[in-house]
Amino acid sequence: MNIDQLLLTAKNCVHHNKTMTFPESWAQGRTAFGGISAALLYTAMKVKVAANRPLRSLTTNFVGPLVSDTPFSFEVEVLREGKNASQLTARIIQNDDVVVIQQASFGIDRFSEIEVSHQDQHDLRDPGSLPLVPFIPSVTPNFIDNVDLAIEEGAMPYTAQTHSHLNGWMRFKEPPSHISDAHLICLIDAWPPAVLQMMKGPSPASTMVWNLEFIHPHKPVNPTDWFAYKAITRQAGNGYAHLEADVWNNAGELVAISRQSVAVFS
Repeated sequence: MNIDQLLLTAKNCVHHNKTMTFPESWAQGRTAFGGISAALLYTAMKVKVAANRPLRSLTTNFVGPLVSDTPFSFEVEVLREGKNASQLTARIIQNDDVVVIQQASFGIDRFSEIEVSHQDQHDLRDPGSLPLVPFIPSVTPNFIDNVDLAIEEGAMPYTAQTHSHLNGWMRFKEPPSHISDAHLICLIDAWPPAVLQMMKGPSPASTMVWNLEFIHPHKPVNPTDWFAYKAITRQAGNGYAHLEADVWNNAGELVAISRQSVAVFS
């Protein structure tokens, strides 16, 4: 199943109170790739929100493994729906356990005299000149076969690097029908935590909390467009790492800010 098919299934599950599954091709080890589980849960949540209220902030906690080819369901709760903003929580339930939980804020555009532009710009080379991360069965996670990652600076996990930043470009291998916030949620998490490249060999690591803040530029996005990604490790120690990343569209407009807390076992 491609990304569009999975997102549509999630939406239909909420409308008809049904369960769904995802295939092994979207797995990362014994659990779902975090980006797909976050995108599915967001899609379920978005069903309960007015279409004119774009996503502003999304926090995802990965509580436990979401297993492939095993039914799971969604629970969505509208905490408050005000004149301008909506606050919701949502959960993925599998085998009677909460495995993923989200909290989201949606809000309409409003007039304000306050306007501060994002000053940081990326200087990444054109993705066409960069090597793509290959999909290698039994080596790279299965979900890598669904996305293109072009590394401009940094390296893949477990390569004993001395630095902890990671820059590059990303897009879907099979272009979706359009790029929504759900598609972008999925893409952004395709990058491994930048700190993992410092490790000398494979070792367990798990994202505990992931926060995304969305900016909505006016330029339309083409499904074949690349998105630029620049991540830094703010701090790491005592078995935990804290990372931040900026994401730009191919016009150089900031579209999202990502923050991640990762448990690292080395």
